[in-house]
Amino acid sequence: MKKIVAVMLLALLTGCGLLPDKADETKGWSASKLYSEAKAALADGNYERSIQLFEKLEARYPYGPYAQQAQLEVAYAYYKDNQPAAAIAACDRFIKLHPNHPNVDYAYYLKGLANFIEDQGLLSRLGDQDMSERDPRAAREAFEAFRDLVTRFPESKYTPDAAARMKYLVNALAAHEVHVARYYYKRGAYVAAANRGKYVLENYQQAPALEEGLYLMAISYQELGLNDLRDDALRVLRHNFPDSPYLGGKAKGQDKSWWKFW
Repeated sequence: MKKIVAVMLLALLTGCGLLPDKADETKGWSASKLYSEAKAALADGNYERSIQLFEKLEARYPYGPYAQQAQLEVAYAYYKDNQPAAAIAACDRFIKLHPNHPNVDYAYYLKGLANFIEDQGLLSRLGDQDMSERDPRAAREAFEAFRDLVTRFPESKYTPDAAARMKYLVNALAAHEVHVARYYYKRGAYVAAANRGKYVLENYQQAPALEEGLYLMAISYQELGLNDLRDDALRVLRHNFPDSPYLGGKAKGQDKSWWKFW
């Protein structure tokens, strides 16, 4: 009976929060101590601990260089911990709070990377899912972050890599639009298919996918009976891609077999 009462009393005490919490090992640590331990955890790949320590540092010492650097380092820790949304939010916060910080270029770069990993492999997955249902938001936002970096900080050491990733993203986004245009065309949604091809022409003129985008515009206009628009699309296709297999030597549209390539 006494044992039962003791157990019940212990449960009540625990439930009421009267028992002391486990001691916080970081109690009394200075800003430099918290920062060095957080960096060590980050270097060891212990991202969860690193995040916790960086956030404690900012909470306890909200002013000063350590707090600013912790805000940037925690964004990287989130990125490495495969938490891109948290990394992006941390980057946005740093950019807003410290627009003139000497390392703000890195915040733009990291924001681009975090969005990039959410959409990495877009081109390689084109055949694996219905692209008309895929939202390329992450790819667009990655492109915008990299563009901000390249525009604002052309001399940044991160700019060359950002520019290369922008090129990849342009190609991926254009390929996405063309895939959707093809999807619509196959289902007889010719207006939607033509509009997607037109979007590629207006926004991704340097992308390889433009060739097929122009082709899809032409055959969609052909189906709609819009011969002038069809001829305009073919004219642009012929001018930019004179050896295009989509022309097939029958670019006037008299024989519909030239544009049935699926």
